[in-house]
Amino acid sequence: MSILFRQLFDPVSSTYTYLLADPIAGEAVLIDPVFDHVRRDFALLQELGLTLLATLETHAHADHVTGAWLLKQRCGSKIAIAAAAGAANADWQLKHSDRIAFGARHLTVRATPGHTSGCLTYVLDDNSAAFTGDALLIRGCGRTDFQQGSATTLYRSVYEQIFSLPEGCLLYPGHDYRGLTATSVGEERRFNPRLGGTASEADFAGFMNHLGLPHPKLLDVAVPANLQCGRPTGDDTPPTDPDWAPLRYSFGGVWGIEPLSLVERLSMVQVIDVREPAEFNDALGHIPGARLIPLSSLQARLSELDSMRPVVTVCRAGARSAQASLVLQKSGIGRVANLAGGMLRWRAEGLDVEGEN
Repeated sequence: MSILFRQLFDPVSSTYTYLLADPIAGEAVLIDPVFDHVRRDFALLQELGLTLLATLETHAHADHVTGAWLLKQRCGSKIAIAAAAGAANADWQLKHSDRIAFGARHLTVRATPGHTSGCLTYVLDDNSAAFTGDALLIRGCGRTDFQQGSATTLYRSVYEQIFSLPEGCLLYPGHDYRGLTATSVGEERRFNPRLGGTASEADFAGFMNHLGLPHPKLLDVAVPANLQCGRPTGDDTPPTDPDWAPLRYSFGGVWGIEPLSLVERLSMVQVIDVREPAEFNDALGHIPGARLIPLSSLQARLSELDSMRPVVTVCRAGARSAQASLVLQKSGIGRVANLAGGMLRWRAEGLDVEGEN
């Protein structure tokens, strides 16, 4: 049975989000989605043609806010978190040995408390992979000094529920701060400096109880929010998408506009053609009213744009103009979209052009 797998990353909190799906059934789950990347994750689901059944939390995070509630609003997905976490707004209060199915595949829940009292590890049905959250990191583990953490409990959780898996089982952590992406049960049993080798429960507890680390910067914000499964306080409405046109967000981080939608809005937007001058009047022509600002000079000519009107970037096929959209976004221009398919798509749909030779 095949499986679709993607490992996504939040560079601010060094958090990994994991997408698992049955590509035949088109059903998916997301492990540890991040609030700030809901649009990214939703775009990936759309592009891959997947239905999100559930978001799964490994624990109530202290370093970022979950995207579970926002994804539920967009996708109708269920929110799953450990019953021991005591979170509100969850649809599934998970316990040890529960199964989460997606298509013909499933994950089995293993309770692995210690980092927090509500930590879970999700094990793939064939024992080829497990998603450990912060219970076990690559050559490390989560701290145990808040949220009902316990070093002795974590030691037992790791040995009884994670190290008991086959040696070749790949382990995917909740975070990594060095750019490492995965490990295995065999590796961690041998090389984890805190838990592996001949480390005893007493050795581990002595090490963890004297870390002396400061509390996470977002502790007082993230934990209360995650105990509400990421639902914004006092506001039931998710952050809105741009309202000046029907746009679609891509996994690459670019808002796109369809040619016919642009036709209806030509009088209200600035169309910026980022091709080279020789292309502006070539066989494809250009969109009526478009202004030529090549991508190579766009950054230097930002002052020529009207800050009060949305910008639509255009090129031959949509690649250069997608880059131009990102340049404009990074420059603080908020209402920007890329013409999907560029002039090739515009001409294919029989829309008006100027300057064709």
